[in-house]
Amino acid sequence: MRAVRPSDIGALCRIYNHYVEHTVISFEMAPVDEPQMQARVEQIARRYPYLVCECDGVVVGYCCVHPWKGWAAYEPTVECSVYLAPGFTGLGLGRRLMQALLEVLPERGVHAVIACLVVPNEASRRLCAGLGFRRVSHFPEVGHKFGRWLDVEDWVLLLDPSAPEQHLDGESDSLKQV
Repeated sequence: MRAVRPSDIGALCRIYNHYVEHTVISFEMAPVDEPQMQARVEQIARRYPYLVCECDGVVVGYCCVHPWKGWAAYEPTVECSVYLAPGFTGLGLGRRLMQALLEVLPERGVHAVIACLVVPNEASRRLCAGLGFRRVSHFPEVGHKFGRWLDVEDWVLLLDPSAPEQHLDGESDSLKQV
């Protein structure tokens, strides 16, 4: 595990574009070229950690966060992404990448991390649950790719241990009183 380098851009494109072209994991419809990926990485890495997993000198995965929404009040909240090259899933690498990322986010002023999952996606659900995330929403048929409607779920992890307990059902006490 290490910080991203400019020389990693081609590998990041190959990994990400596999998901764009062959899966519904990413809602992007067209592959990302190297200049686009480089611009994305540079923008994110200015503020947040951007980590890669390297095996035998080859980048086989990466993870990062980006702002969740554009409004100032959302600034302490980020959305996370983790992608692994085909053949490197199911080995615990995604978990190790995410753990390394989550350890340093509080130093960057991050309070909440959102994971947005296309469902069904049991591997990502297990990863989120194992890291302490809680499912807080389910949106039916909000995406459309490869001729089918797709549901998404949001999962959240609060990084501040002094924060109020997270509700497993995604509702706050004030909402339950209404």
